Amino acid sequence: VQLQASGGGLVQPGGSLRLSCAASGRTFSSYVMGWFRQVPAKEREFVAGINWKGDGTWYLDSVKGRFTISRDNARNTAFLQMNRLNAEDTGVYYCAASEIGGRVSTNYAYWGQGTQVTVSS
Repeated sequence: VQLQASGGGLVQPGGSLRLSCAASGRTFSSYVMGWFRQVPAKEREFVAGINWKGDGTWYLDSVKGRFTISRDNARNTAFLQMNRLNAEDTGVYYCAASEIGGRVSTNYAYWGQGTQVTVSS
């Protein structure tokens, strides 16, 4: 499966962004989808995951209640709605697909190219 992330940008603290991850290739609905983020000199960090049906989600503690992951299997697209953003949310955000799921990046075999999110006044 090929993944294309989009929707990043510059936003003020307290603002919102919606990231999209468009998939092509093998059956999108058979994969667990995840979002990760990375800043320079730090390891890639799990942010959110969603199961293949879309009825199970899990989050990094610091984004719970602010971020919402969702998917539309008919459109082969996953989303990450990010609200009440703060400076610590700045980073390159990657979408990823997995046959296993979980919070570990090595469980995800397919990755998009990343989209930059910058939270700054």
